[in-house]
Amino acid sequence: MDWNHYRFRSLWPLPAPAPDVYRALERIEDYPRWWHQVREVTRIDDTTGVIRVRSLLPYDLRTTVREGRRDPAAGVLEVAMSGDMEGWARWTVVPRGSGTVVRYDQEVVVGKPLLRRLAVPGRPLFRANHRLMMRAGRRGLAAHLAGGRQAV
Repeated sequence: MDWNHYRFRSLWPLPAPAPDVYRALERIEDYPRWWHQVREVTRIDDTTGVIRVRSLLPYDLRTTVREGRRDPAAGVLEVAMSGDMEGWARWTVVPRGSGTVVRYDQEVVVGKPLLRRLAVPGRPLFRANHRLMMRAGRRGLAAHLAGGRQAV
């Protein structure tokens, strides 16, 4: 087992229409406005940017994201990731009733030296940290779509 390899999946039920959710998710430069753990997004060009995230644990991850697939008809947004995390992430936005379910899938290998050294003892904490970040993201996006501000 590679202790630095992670697969994540999160489901976000949201009370907003799928097209609104998709539009919000495709504007990555706006993430810090509604997702406090996304500390900074710097656009490099139309399809590439650098994102800095930090959840509860005291470390930042900097990752370059490059657009891989943007398919509004299928509700899919996918990026390739390099830097502190190497791999990919994908949002899949699906209408459900009067709302939407968003599925987030991510498969990465962590490259940040500190996290690699702490891979075995830290793995449960790193996974819990990711869950907390994703929970806050869902709440923040729901508030953003409703026209409110997120109160972490």
